[in-house]
Amino acid sequence: MNLAQGDEVIVKGDNPAQLLERVFAHIARTRMADVPILNPALHVEAVDFCEWQGRWIGVLVTPWTLNLVLLPGADTPLIPLALDEKASWNFPSGAYEFMGLNESAIGTCHTCSLISPVTQFETHEQAVAVAQEVMAALFVAGASEDARLNGESMASRTMSRRDFLRMSFRG
Repeated sequence: MNLAQGDEVIVKGDNPAQLLERVFAHIARTRMADVPILNPALHVEAVDFCEWQGRWIGVLVTPWTLNLVLLPGADTPLIPLALDEKASWNFPSGAYEFMGLNESAIGTCHTCSLISPVTQFETHEQAVAVAQEVMAALFVAGASEDARLNGESMASRTMSRRDFLRMSFRG
């Protein structure tokens, strides 16, 4: 991706949300433009990115997927992963497998697919709400899916790793 004149490059260690949004919006307009699985109700948005153990973690909503994205921090790099390689990251809610993504405009990052494709969302706000629930649940040890099925917030509940990854597919 070529950044336009006047675009700010996010300095290593700064919150990467704006850079992710710019890069993936460009990808949506170019490489993904004619892909049939795109959900036209969604656009690119980086949701609830925060620092965690010296790195940045958040959910990236795109018209084709919801991914948990892990990026390096100012002094905490990420090891690039080969296409067939995975890395496991431990969060309070459990361990999750991430794959590598080496997009030239972003650099090395690790992604964990949450939902793909994202055709079940009727509105962008629904996708963002799921992303926010994921981020809240990620840092809670243990939330039963019963809470979600009953319309309760997952942020105050415990859940298994399997339930966390499957929660968006239910209800």
